Amino acid sequence: MSLPPPALRALQGLGAVWTAPNTLIGVLGGLAGMLAGARPYWSRRDCALVFREYPWGPGGAITLGNVILHTGASLEIPCRTYAHQAGHCTEPVIGLHDHERAHVYQYLVLGPFYLPVYLLCGGVSARNPFERAADLYALHGHGWWPLKKR
Repeated sequence: MSLPPPALRALQGLGAVWTAPNTLIGVLGGLAGMLAGARPYWSRRDCALVFREYPWGPGGAITLGNVILHTGASLEIPCRTYAHQAGHCTEPVIGLHDHERAHVYQYLVLGPFYLPVYLLCGGVSARNPFERAADLYALHGHGWWPLKKR
């Protein structure tokens, strides 16, 4: 079932309010990163404020509400799925922007509960159903929710 665009925007707006505490953490992190060279831009497609060239972290990106902190110059880069990197399977490369957009959608649903639930599910790992769902969304363009039957 597909929602009409006005209804979808209304739900995204409610989700953005619901996840505002997470977004605030992301904005504060992004502002701190700007002092060391991070550059912000709004990504309408990803429903997120993206801070590119984020100066800290092991590389890649992290999503906090409607904010994505990314160490590279662009989210438009290919990357491997968590399962592929862990040696569980062989999958084609995915777009980092698609993977992170799935996390934005997950935050819109769980709001302030996202981070605790995410950590209880295994954190940053191939075992985490939130990461696996984000990878599958990036592979297929649907199925960003981790509890959905595949």
